Amino acid sequence: MSLDTLLALAAAGLEPLEERHPPVTDDAFRGAMRHLAGAVSIVTAGLGAERNGLTATSVVSLSADPPTVLVCVNRSASAWPLLVRHAHFGINVLAASQHPIADRFAGRNGEKGEARFAGARWIRLASGAPILADALVAFDCTLEERIQRHSHDILIGRVQALHGAGGTGGAPGTDPLLYWRGAYGAIRPPA
Repeated sequence: MSLDTLLALAAAGLEPLEERHPPVTDDAFRGAMRHLAGAVSIVTAGLGAERNGLTATSVVSLSADPPTVLVCVNRSASAWPLLVRHAHFGINVLAASQHPIADRFAGRNGEKGEARFAGARWIRLASGAPILADALVAFDCTLEERIQRHSHDILIGRVQALHGAGGTGGAPGTDPLLYWRGAYGAIRPPA
């Protein structure tokens, strides 16, 4: 660190950072990310018997005008080819009681593809993507843009329809399913 930088930091009342940092390993990064609590969603795509999906916590709002969301998907995920080919997807935000669905779509019990949809009621809205009928809320999206970064694609989806918001079905008033420190949990809204 240069003398000018040290003097500037001292004048601002700041301590200089150590210049040497160990490299960030995959395991260290994953461990650090476990401290971020995230809502659990199921991202779904496909039509008929050619359906698949995955469990995700990497879903965020991008814009309200136009309504747009962003989700990050590993290109090695079995659902990834359908997301790209069909250019539509559903983001189904899960309620706390729906952790078995999250496990199924994460492949924890060995289910794959169409088998992940068993035991739940699915509907279709504007884009045709599979939407979980009793999701806390669901976003029906068409793929607007796909950005490749490292092992993942950042999918930007234009929201075509909502389910579960404003009395349009779903499970309003239910606690959301969260994932934190490698386990599912819930948060109750303030009274």
